[in-house]
Amino acid sequence: MKNIPRIFIGDDIKTGMIIPASREIAHYLGRVMRTHNAIVFGGGHEYTATLDDAGKNIIVGADTGHTDPTRDITLYFAPVKRTDDLINMATQLGVRRIVPVITEHTVAEHINWDRMRKIATEASEQSNRNSVPEITPPVKFSDIDLAHIAFADERAAHGMARPNTTNIKSVLVGPEGGFSDSEFAALDNAGAPPISLGKTILRAELAAAIAVSRVAE
Repeated sequence: MKNIPRIFIGDDIKTGMIIPASREIAHYLGRVMRTHNAIVFGGGHEYTATLDDAGKNIIVGADTGHTDPTRDITLYFAPVKRTDDLINMATQLGVRRIVPVITEHTVAEHINWDRMRKIATEASEQSNRNSVPEITPPVKFSDIDLAHIAFADERAAHGMARPNTTNIKSVLVGPEGGFSDSEFAALDNAGAPPISLGKTILRAELAAAIAVSRVAE
């Protein structure tokens, strides 16, 4: 089924459902891909599906049994100029939940979040996930529970002892300007384990991908 298009059609789907096909989906299957067969997914499950002859409805078939590779990881991040790349990479890495955080040095606050959700959906279709990560409304740094979160720490020296992140399910990445002194103090006081990202200075979107990968190990 590698060459069959994968389409996200919502979280509440099951075998036997008949779901109205959007104009975009009908055009994509019928005109672009020239097929009426598809794989649809949502809510952690994946199904075979068929676009009816009229091109108006999707008929949901059998559950494929494909295991959802989504991981129980939440990414907290300060919006950056290339938030689209960050969302794309985090989705491909299997992050379940994405939470934008407004820090003292956050400068990219005016993000088109509808577009970011579309990017997450397309990345989920491409990366063989059975679900699309939730993208929540932005929160303030001061509102985060820092007790059980690892954070990408640009102060951390390369080669330092790797922190124990066995029970950590959340990771925090700061903005291009880094965390402020007061934010570092809050993280340190909460006992949040720092993650070293290596010898070089990384763009924020790549730092997020590496931090997620280390927590997921």
